[in-house]
Amino acid sequence: MAMASSSNNKKPKKNQTPESQFNYNLNFYSKSKDLHSAISLYDTAISQDTRLNQYSFNTLLYLCSVSLNDPSTKELALRCGFRIFDHMVSNGIKPNEASITAVARLAAAKGDGDYAFDLVKNVGAYNELPRLRTYDPALFCFCEKLEADKAYEVEEHMGSMRVGLEEGEIAALLKVSVESINEKRVYGYLQKLRKMVRCVRGETAKVIEHWFAVFEGSGVELDVDLVREAVSRNGGGWHGLGWIGKGKWVLKRGSVDVGGKCCCCGEQLVSVDIDDDETERFAESVAGLAMEREVKANFSEFQNWLEEHADYEAIVDGANIGLYQQNFAEGGFSISQLDAVVKDLYNQSGKKWPLIIMHNKRLRALLQNPSTRELIQEWIEKDVLYTTPQGSNDDWYWLYAAVKLRCLLVTNDEMRDHIFELLGSDFFIKWKERHQVRYTFVKGKLELQMPPLFSVVIQESENGSWHVPVAGNGNDSPQSWLCVSRPRACDALEEDSCMEGSKDSNDICCNSKLLSFGRPESLTSCKNKLQSQASFQESDNKITALTCKRKERSPSPSYLHVPCDQRHQ
Repeated sequence: MAMASSSNNKKPKKNQTPESQFNYNLNFYSKSKDLHSAISLYDTAISQDTRLNQYSFNTLLYLCSVSLNDPSTKELALRCGFRIFDHMVSNGIKPNEASITAVARLAAAKGDGDYAFDLVKNVGAYNELPRLRTYDPALFCFCEKLEADKAYEVEEHMGSMRVGLEEGEIAALLKVSVESINEKRVYGYLQKLRKMVRCVRGETAKVIEHWFAVFEGSGVELDVDLVREAVSRNGGGWHGLGWIGKGKWVLKRGSVDVGGKCCCCGEQLVSVDIDDDETERFAESVAGLAMEREVKANFSEFQNWLEEHADYEAIVDGANIGLYQQNFAEGGFSISQLDAVVKDLYNQSGKKWPLIIMHNKRLRALLQNPSTRELIQEWIEKDVLYTTPQGSNDDWYWLYAAVKLRCLLVTNDEMRDHIFELLGSDFFIKWKERHQVRYTFVKGKLELQMPPLFSVVIQESENGSWHVPVAGNGNDSPQSWLCVSRPRACDALEEDSCMEGSKDSNDICCNSKLLSFGRPESLTSCKNKLQSQASFQESDNKITALTCKRKERSPSPSYLHVPCDQRHQ
């Protein structure tokens, strides 16, 4: 056995205790992955009654577990690893999660998934909480041995401990379900993949391909309205009602064009939103946090006002736009930039006004300026403007309005602060992708950067086909798409879609600059909407006074915050 001190640049301190000398040498062998020397060191320490602590045992167990991948050390790791763990427990040293994980890996390598799972189930006896890595040995062991029921039991236990699955675990469960031809489970794990990952890894895609190559089961009885209602309720891109259609699946690897049209089957992919339940929870969480930080009466007043004025299709972060690129000597709040955004949205949406949310202090300054007063008063009259009260944070107001009304949000704010505070940050990221509109001004000309025309996620269509993005080069950009369809899938839906989804309407919707607000629309309604917009595009870039009025409404409560002598100066 090589001595650590002779091979290491750092010399051990003089007059070290046997325990300190042991840990010093053990760390050296652990870093160099020298299991043989570490076991020899351990045996010597035991013969000399050297007291070992939790850290010492964990280091030995970790070294045993990582040595399993080397055929030359696997047998030694298995033989000694369990002996070290038994010694640890018998000496009254409490194992922690790291200890349990290492031993579970040893058990799984020996093919003993039951023991690995027992270790996880009993981790509470040591006042420890299991992590994903703690469950992995048992789960993967059962999946590899095709012990499906035991694998499902592990998954159920993970759920009870609120430990979430990642792609590797879902793929393993999917594979064992495919091998056992459990179509209900396969369908469920495809949905979990859809929710969890954007682009699947290549090995996961092969499992999916294998399933559709061998599975020809008949789908559920088709109800067009039921399917479409489910798709709408879920935010688009999936219905979750089970397999649809009959016959052999057709599998192709291909691409999707910039407008979201599959080049294999011609189907139009959609922009996927969060579902109804997630939207409600999101709105409630925003309101709850706002109530903690804002004057409760002020935010409640805004909520009540929004209930009565709920037909906006876009919310505008006034301060973010007005102060964009204004960090120069003569810079200030640019009302012309804000006006350009308002008019662009107004023209694109079929002459529907957006809602500007801005702090009250900015309104006062703009009303005192003769060059901006007339435009501001016009916005107030048309309910285009809501101002937040003194001392408030207008971020809570525009975020809540956009979530509650399920509409677009025009801002360049990345909302990173909100991501860390809000519950369910995963669906917050999805929500941002679907709803946030960014903008630029190049030489004074506005360009709105609308949300993507389609989402790069697994999509399950109304007619039962599937489109799966497959990752390339280890990132979230799809190298290819797996297109899975039936040659005669869902005649009723195909016939209905053909009436709505002509090539012209597909092209119009694909090239639309403004996505449909709220829930997905049919291609026909999208086409009609865009045709109605066409006649207004000529005035898109002109800065003119806003003259068309909306229906009469009760005045915004925020308007009452403006002093009477400033309202009609």
